Amino acid sequence: MTTTGLVLGGLALIANPTLRRTRIGAREVTVGLASAAALYGTFKVGDRFARKFVPGGEGQIQDIYSLRELAPHAETAARLVAIIGPAEELFWRGLVQEALMRRYGRWTGAAMAAVAYSAVHVTTGNFTLMGAAGVAGAHWCVLYAAGVPIGALIVSHCAWDVWIFLVQPTGEITAVAAPASAAAG
Repeated sequence: MTTTGLVLGGLALIANPTLRRTRIGAREVTVGLASAAALYGTFKVGDRFARKFVPGGEGQIQDIYSLRELAPHAETAARLVAIIGPAEELFWRGLVQEALMRRYGRWTGAAMAAVAYSAVHVTTGNFTLMGAAGVAGAHWCVLYAAGVPIGALIVSHCAWDVWIFLVQPTGEITAVAAPASAAAG
């Protein structure tokens, strides 16, 4: 994801030069943190729903959270905040959604961007992850269409990623032991 983020974030900065003027000040931090908190609340409800009603939902959620153990948490947090979260916002909202809104209108473009963001997760084979990406993508797409600046969405995405993935997962997770080869390397 780090490499993909560098490529897609770089592409967005090249293709849409206005993104290079993105700034994060006190307003963006406030709006971004409030947005991340609201999205986390949505995911607390969604977690219970997925574990209870989605066939295989419990296992799919465990699969997502097992990725927490691939690297030290500090390294994962640094990658999420420095590259992955910002790159996803620059690419998906600042490039893809911006182009779709110009071509199809603000709300139709936002809906199309949210569907695309969810759809790229189909390659994981994890239906719950695809649904989660759809909900998170729709959240950020609606905010962007409503005029929330990219800087605030970057704060939101980064804070939400670190909080839900590393600090306070939405529900019970089972610790997964690292494979012997990973522990040795």
